[in-house]
Amino acid sequence: MPKRIILASASARRKQLLEQVGLIFDIIPSNVDENDIIHNDPLKNAQAIALYKAQNVAIKVKEGIVIGADTQILVNGEVLGKPIDKRDAINMLSKLSGKTHQVITGVAIIDTQRGIKETWAETTLVKFRELSIDEIIAYVESGEYEGKAGAYGIQGRAAAFVEKIEGCYFNVVGLPLSRLMQRLRLLCK
Repeated sequence: MPKRIILASASARRKQLLEQVGLIFDIIPSNVDENDIIHNDPLKNAQAIALYKAQNVAIKVKEGIVIGADTQILVNGEVLGKPIDKRDAINMLSKLSGKTHQVITGVAIIDTQRGIKETWAETTLVKFRELSIDEIIAYVESGEYEGKAGAYGIQGRAAAFVEKIEGCYFNVVGLPLSRLMQRLRLLCK
């Protein structure tokens, strides 16, 4: 892929995913307040936030393809974002215990040179087994919940909570890699 690719995120997980598939890219984190965008539809909300992040970086870049992303958790009709503290994380994990939830990642790609913008959302279903309060507290005390939608990272210790997954695993980590790479290949021709 000859064009410059820019990830509009400081997420270590997203960086690792792109490196895992051999992509060469730069990182320019967006500096937006995700709370500025609120839609009633979680799919539209994730896409709108992803686009907001990508646009924030695209205006600073002359040439390149900018990738923005936002991941949200939906359980029983409630959107769970990133927890604000340990108590919030315990509350979120308690809501996920024994339930199937949706992991929604909105993705936006902007080709700054051609003015092309694309957005989409990928949804993966994740079922947690019943968790004891001791397990939840131990996980939260590990600090792994910090900065993660729904207060967990599937690629870490929370892997032990997952009973079943339907859809793209990498979407749960932070980027739907297969679909993203297909779109990038088309844009980089």
